[in-house]
Order: sequence, then structure tokens, then C-alpha cells
Amino acid sequence: MKILKTIQKVPGGLMVVPLFLGAIVNLVFPQFLDLGGMTTATFKSGASAFIGASLMCVGSQITVTRVGEPLKRGAVLLIAKFLAGFVPTVIANMIWGPAGVLGITPLMLLAAVTNSNGGMYLGLMTNFGDENDLGAQSLLGINDGPFLTLLGLGLAGVTSFDWKSLLASVVPLIVGIILGNLDKDIRKFLQPGIMFTLPFLAFCLGTGLNLRNIVTGGAIGIVLGVLVVVLTGIFTITADKLILRRPGYAGAAICTTAGNAVAVPAIIAEASPNLAYQVESATAAVATAVIVTAILCPIVTSLMAKKFGCPKLEREALANQDVKG
Repeated sequence: MKILKTIQKVPGGLMVVPLFLGAIVNLVFPQFLDLGGMTTATFKSGASAFIGASLMCVGSQITVTRVGEPLKRGAVLLIAKFLAGFVPTVIANMIWGPAGVLGITPLMLLAAVTNSNGGMYLGLMTNFGDENDLGAQSLLGINDGPFLTLLGLGLAGVTSFDWKSLLASVVPLIVGIILGNLDKDIRKFLQPGIMFTLPFLAFCLGTGLNLRNIVTGGAIGIVLGVLVVVLTGIFTITADKLILRRPGYAGAAICTTAGNAVAVPAIIAEASPNLAYQVESATAAVATAVIVTAILCPIVTSLMAKKFGCPKLEREALANQDVKG
């Protein structure tokens, strides 16, 4: 049976599919999750441990020694991606408060917009970009996790944080960054852990969800996903074109929500318990946004590349000239 390959065909499948399976098990066989011991630790209460392991593995892949053009492109897009989530969150919080409007809360907005799908970006840049676009992911990887979301919520005034709890939330990421940059063998060793931990983490999060809320979150999540693409595009494509003087396809390629963002509301609740009541709805909505953005982002990126150009089209044009010549 091709179970893994089937799951991988779903956008963000390694995160989204186990999440929904966890919710189904919690509804149908809740007693299984309460057997205790390693069963409960692995399938219900182990979310924090899996989150920590995942963040450490992610951190190990962030290279701090990259310089030059990749660094410049990565820095501009990273800042633009953060502002795409932060600025609308500040505005939404000022007008509607932490409860948000039409089911979209500042927590959902910042969690979904400030995280981008690194695998999607690399895949699109392999098709449309050049080596400098690919190298920019070394900085863009910083947004793959809770750090920027935590920082943004605090700065936006949505919540106040116990800085000790905030530090505790990002220590695994920092440890991973240090180890990965000290020893490339450690970086290589930890790389598979990013994908390996995701299904376990997602299943544990799913066991804390109510299926009725997932249905509601699905409707809200579709709207959230469209907002992610629109808001991100306004900031990142504009920055790509005006600041980097590039065609804009790279800015379009980060108009996504990362699969890891599904875990961000739960992480935030640990650092800021006053938002704990929003975790369930935010998790469901962000999970849906992962799928929606994964569908829309390649379309937007392709349109930008065709309209304003990209290295791939330039290479193809040169190849056609050589053939004609």
C-alpha cells in the first residue's frame, strides 16, 4: 500500500492528515488515548516534546554564514513576510480586539501569515529561480516556527508574555541553530527529523480538537488562506520588485502557510495562557489555510514569472536561440 505517497500528495499532508486522524480517534475511541504510559505520551500528551524536537531539527538547517546576494534576498523577503502578518494583526487588534472579526482572530492571522512553506518555496525556486533564490531559504527558514509569531503578538499588544516562557519556547530552535552551524554532520543528521516529527506532533494536536470545530474552522480557514496569499503578496511581491529590483516571482513563492504553523497556536498558548481558549479554532483554521495556500501559491508564482520574467524562462529563451542559431 502506498500510504505515505498518498498522504504526501495532499498539500501539507504530513501535518494535515494526522491532525484530522487524531481528531477522529478522539471522537470515536477516546479511551484508547487514555491508556496511559507510552501510548498516551506518544499519541495524546506528547505534543510539546514533538514540537521541541521539530524546532531543534528546523534550527539546525538555518545557516548563519551565508552572505551576499542570497542573504540580501532572504532578509528582504523575511522582513516583508513578517510585516505582512504583523501590520494587519495590529490593525485588526486595534479595531476588533483579540476576538477578531468574522471568526478571524489576530492569533490566526499572525500564525498563518508569518510562517511560509519552505518546501514549496524551494520547489518553486528550483523551477523558476536561480541559486541565489534557493540560498535565500537559509534565512527564510527562521519564520518556520513560533518565534516571529510570538514576537509579533507581543509587539502588536494582542497579549503579554512571560519572557521566561517565551525563551523556553524558542530554546530548542536556538540549540538547533548553534549545533547545525558548529557541525555540518549534525545538520545532516538532524535534517530528516523535521519531517519525521511532524505526523506525531500533528496527531497529538488533533486529539485535542472537536470535529465540529474543524468543520467551522474549515470554512474560516478557506477565508484565512485567501487572506494569507493576498496579504503576503502585497508585502513580499512589492518588496521583491521595488527593493530587490527582481521580477517578483520569489515574493509570490512565499505566499503560503507552513505545515508547522498548525502547531503555533498551541505553542503560543503555553507562553500566553490567556489565549488558550482560541487554540482549537485557530489550529483548525490554520490547518485549512495550509491546504488553500499550497493550491493558490504555485498559480500566483507562475503568473508572476510569466508576466515579469524569471531565470527559467530566460534559460529557455537562450536555449531556443542556440537551437535556431
